[in-house]
Amino acid sequence: MRILVTGATGTLGGALVPALLKAGHEVRALSRTKRDGRGNVEWVWGDLISGNGVRDAVDGVDAIAHLATSGRRGRGAVDIPGTRTLMILAHAAGVPHVLFTSMVGADRAPYGHLRHKLEAERIVEESGLAWTILRATPFHQWLHERLRAHASLPALPVDRALPWQPVHTGEVATRAAALLSAGPTHRHLEYGGPQVLGTEELVRTWLRATGLRRPCLPVRYPGRLYAAQRAGHLTTDAAPKGEITWHDYLMPPAPVLSDDFASEHTASPTSPATQPEQDPDLRVYGGDEGYERPTRS
Repeated sequence: MRILVTGATGTLGGALVPALLKAGHEVRALSRTKRDGRGNVEWVWGDLISGNGVRDAVDGVDAIAHLATSGRRGRGAVDIPGTRTLMILAHAAGVPHVLFTSMVGADRAPYGHLRHKLEAERIVEESGLAWTILRATPFHQWLHERLRAHASLPALPVDRALPWQPVHTGEVATRAAALLSAGPTHRHLEYGGPQVLGTEELVRTWLRATGLRRPCLPVRYPGRLYAAQRAGHLTTDAAPKGEITWHDYLMPPAPVLSDDFASEHTASPTSPATQPEQDPDLRVYGGDEGYERPTRS
């Protein structure tokens, strides 16, 4: 299938694009910045808020993965009018299936940014298109960045009554890719991480992983959204769940090697690995690609 991905440069989009390619799909990625095509990805320019370029982007695709979001401070600029524009143009183009990524709790705690997500869900449901809505719990990557933003504080404010169920974006992407391959469900599906943690355990695990020493200052976060989270409305018992825990995301376990690993991977005497002075490229690449702020288109 040829699948259009909105929000392809965001945290989840960066995981979904390779997951779709691995599954054998063609990917058309929507971006507000003009890019050259790379590999098997067709980058197209478009702005969901103005609608410019979106008509061409939806033309000829078999499905749309709508990941683009306004974020927590975007006041729904993409989630509501952007989704409405996308659905109108996708319907006119006869797109068979739209998968929209939302957040667990949007239907139970429609406050703040979750209210925008719930309204966007309604727009998708009433678009006249076949649809699937995948609600996920907060990403490991997002929580890591949020904590890192507070690392300079002398103490970290902790509401011990708040439960969190972090999930890895790679696992959400795998689930989304499978749903796109399977076709529309006309259902709201939830996907969460493997465990529910209190804020203090979440923070202390992060402090150990980063090697920082900070006291945890007990506080009570105000607002209706945090009250709903305190009541457990932002976690899910839905199956399947992710498998990567918060601890293993921050401190990945060492790989288990087979007995034959050494003989299989020992370099030969003529290998460049044993002759670094003859290796034209001594640089080593690796590590996590890092966090990207949620895209607005």
